[in-house]
Amino acid sequence: MNEAKGLLGLGLYDGAYYLAGYAVECALKACIAKETKRHEFPDRRKVDASHTHELRELVRLAKLEESFEDRAAEDLEFSHNWGKVKVWSEQSRYRRHSPQAAKDLVEAVCNRRHGIIAWLKLHW
Repeated sequence: MNEAKGLLGLGLYDGAYYLAGYAVECALKACIAKETKRHEFPDRRKVDASHTHELRELVRLAKLEESFEDRAAEDLEFSHNWGKVKVWSEQSRYRRHSPQAAKDLVEAVCNRRHGIIAWLKLHW
């Protein structure tokens, strides 16, 4: 997250946008990995399914749908932030992003009270 903020501060909007979304992907995958105990062989179907960049699917695989729904219902700003984050894709690294789009995504991801990473930290 600090790297995304740093890129944003340097005016490197494309990199900031991509890295902010990628931070969410990695955090979701950390939540999924946490379910595997040490010395346990992970379920192959779950491992294979986890090889996606689709954030909504990763929320499902991490079994965070109920937590997400609860948070979105009680925190409108969180819900708006998810709306900005869910459109991110790994393909964004090949696209141009406006300064405003990058600022919006970094804020949606990094906001300490209403951001996506703040919510995910409760689960990893």
